[in-house]
Amino acid sequence: MRFNEKELIFLSRQPSERAAELGMRGPKKGDVMKRRLVKLIVNFLFYFRTDEEEPIGALLLEQCRVEREDDMAFSIAFLDEAERKYLFECDSQEQCLEWIDAIIKASYEFMRKNLIFYRSEIHRLTGKDPLEQYGISDETRFQVSSGLPPLPPPPT
Repeated sequence: MRFNEKELIFLSRQPSERAAELGMRGPKKGDVMKRRLVKLIVNFLFYFRTDEEEPIGALLLEQCRVEREDDMAFSIAFLDEAERKYLFECDSQEQCLEWIDAIIKASYEFMRKNLIFYRSEIHRLTGKDPLEQYGISDETRFQVSSGLPPLPPPPT
């Protein structure tokens, strides 16, 4: 996926869902734990040197796995490079759990699954497809692809 550097820098300056100074170790052998300002903005995790305003890197939180490593640490690994882990150390167990939850909920896939679930529930309760009014109800990205039956047609 390609990104425009100026757009990423602009995005990194937007209000964040979460931000904190965390210990961070990159995925390369020999990387050491360093204190970084980490900001979660939409589905990007930006990281900064603590004394700089521009990010030194960003992780797109798609197709990744977030795992708790111990009480105060979690890791992020991408499905296409599972052996490469980014490790983050928090200041408390509570902070660690909050970061894990926020990162999981930041992905497009999580939001898509929620949309499909609530769409199905609204359809079940009202008999109407809530996306139909926007003309997007037949788009593939809004379809259930997990083997569940498709939405029934609205009653006539």
